[in-house]
Amino acid sequence: MSAFAVAAASRAAQQPERPLLVGLVNNMPDAALCATERQYGRLLAAATGDVPVRLLLFSLPEVPRGDAATAHIHQYYEDFAALRDTRLDGLIVTGIPPRAPCLEDEPYWPSLTRLIDWAEEYTLSAVWSCLAAHAAVLHLDGVGRRALPEKLSGLYECVRAADHPILAGTPYRWRVPHSRYNELPQGALIAAGYRMLSTSAAAGADIFCKERASLFLFLQGHPEYDASALLREYRRDVGAYLAGRSENYPRMPRAYFDKSEAAAFGAFRRRALVRRDPDLLESFPAAAAEARLTQGWHGLAVRLYANWLSYLAEQRGLRRHVPPPVAATMRSALLPALGGDA
Repeated sequence: MSAFAVAAASRAAQQPERPLLVGLVNNMPDAALCATERQYGRLLAAATGDVPVRLLLFSLPEVPRGDAATAHIHQYYEDFAALRDTRLDGLIVTGIPPRAPCLEDEPYWPSLTRLIDWAEEYTLSAVWSCLAAHAAVLHLDGVGRRALPEKLSGLYECVRAADHPILAGTPYRWRVPHSRYNELPQGALIAAGYRMLSTSAAAGADIFCKERASLFLFLQGHPEYDASALLREYRRDVGAYLAGRSENYPRMPRAYFDKSEAAAFGAFRRRALVRRDPDLLESFPAAAAEARLTQGWHGLAVRLYANWLSYLAEQRGLRRHVPPPVAATMRSALLPALGGDA
């Protein structure tokens, strides 16, 4: 158990803890919106330990949404404008698939940069996931991302690059999902004062941080993913190719399928290259693969976020950080209730 976890457990034994207030700004596309809620809800529920956590959901209003996703957000999410008046303990921000060549040209850029600045002043720590990490380091320090030759997708071996309490109790080496078209150069990050916590020979920077007024953690990987998340993304990418929305057939996620599954997906690819038809997606061999997939990185993810929650609890006591009570109009969920099948 980490020092943070020991401290949190000690306080919990002495007196009831006021729940930690964590905000999730979920900017994932419509197809992954609800899955992302479940992934983070279950992960935080598994990581709570002795300190209760309340989770509030937000989304940047400028992210394009269809009717169903818009209705879901109106029903279950808080008004994004209310976030600035909500004194969160911690914040998690997910990425948004970019449409413009430059991040600064995205319609959500002004709102996102204001969120980054607000998080530094008003949270104890913030986690910036994948594309949100790319946006944050560009805004904070001018470190730009660079395009990869093709999509990086699969399970990638990572090794610990530094000792840090956030990594307490984690193994020296692990495999974790990565899924992106761009990367942040490690050299540029180090030159700008970021500390590498874990790296991958094939995927580059994995987890890194910067000690600002708020502890900012950046993850290019996706430890929150469930077992079949990469499979769902692969199916969507294949569907985009079959429908003519993408010119190139996607590469199979790395080190994710066993030999028989890889052979089945390879055979489907050959059929698709001969006959590019959206109706082919109905025979995409996902069911058998999904039944055998396992979430081998789950233990790492739980430990990482348990350490983060313990850090929030410790810092709240040290800094006398006292957010106001959650407004009655806000739809916060007390974890681990959110960790079920909802």
